[in-house]
Amino acid sequence: MTSAVGPEADGDGRLVSDAAGVVILGACAAWSLISATARDGRPEGVLLAVLAVTAGYAAGRIGGAVLPVAAPGVAALAGTGLTVAVPHLAPGPQLAAPLGHAGATAALLTLATGAACCGAWASGVPAVRLGLRLLAAGIAVTAAALGSATGCVACAVVLLCSLAAGHVRHRGTGIAALVLVVALVTALTWALAANALPAGLTASLERPLTSHRVQLWRDAVHMVRQEAALGIGPGRFGELSPTAALSLPPDIRPHSAPLQQAAEQGVVGVALLGAAFCWLLFALWRSPRPTPVALTAGVALTALATIATLGNALSFTAVTAGAGLLAGLATAHPLADEPPTRTTNVRPRGDRLSR
Repeated sequence: MTSAVGPEADGDGRLVSDAAGVVILGACAAWSLISATARDGRPEGVLLAVLAVTAGYAAGRIGGAVLPVAAPGVAALAGTGLTVAVPHLAPGPQLAAPLGHAGATAALLTLATGAACCGAWASGVPAVRLGLRLLAAGIAVTAAALGSATGCVACAVVLLCSLAAGHVRHRGTGIAALVLVVALVTALTWALAANALPAGLTASLERPLTSHRVQLWRDAVHMVRQEAALGIGPGRFGELSPTAALSLPPDIRPHSAPLQQAAEQGVVGVALLGAAFCWLLFALWRSPRPTPVALTAGVALTALATIATLGNALSFTAVTAGAGLLAGLATAHPLADEPPTRTTNVRPRGDRLSR
């Protein structure tokens, strides 16, 4: 589907978003090496995450172009199957809930729900749309059965927002709202970690998050204040955090992606993490896919960002690869024309924010 300003403009927009992605992901990898060299850190985890996002995004672009309906459905089934078949998603000692693999489980099921909903919007066959939406609802039920309340809520939110996306005319407004949500969650998390909230609000938030998690966050904020420029080095949080040292088994992450980036790679590292998220949403804004597909993927990625802000979901390769895969599926240019949706997705001439 092309816009009213012509296929050339849409093609230029995709080239800009692709070039921005290459620059941002390359900068993430380069800065992790710089920080690791200066602080004797271990950048392998960051480099693996960048590689996983890149590979997932490329696979999604290919799959979404060739099979715009089947590829998201297969991705949803694969993500759900992986979560059920491999409960811990990573080798090594497992932490007890709620600081263990629960965040990764919720994140992967949320991405699977987003993929199923994207496939539903890409199909023009009512039976197929219904089937994929029932699959999305089944993934939410699976999250509840696995004991992931966060995953169940996130999956339900993605499904409901996807249904509502069919009535949204201006995708720019929706994308901006998603950026605002992540910014507010990140700011609230940082304020809690910096002990800048009122005592009553701090106590009410600390109860469900657990005092151990909040103390890890405060260790991360202390590290940022000590080493704001380069950070303490990738992979070194567990060595320098007093709270992590007292954990059994030892807890090597602060369970918050922004705080981990800030502590280990300084302000540049956390800025690059934010830039990577904004790039994904920008790519969805410039996507040639219908608005419901782009917004559904955006909601799923926003839910993932929220989960990652409060946990260690991005420490799992399956999650980072899944995020790239979903973004690739939702930004691919299908080889065949897609069916029209119930809402008008063609932007008026001259209105660049109405995508």
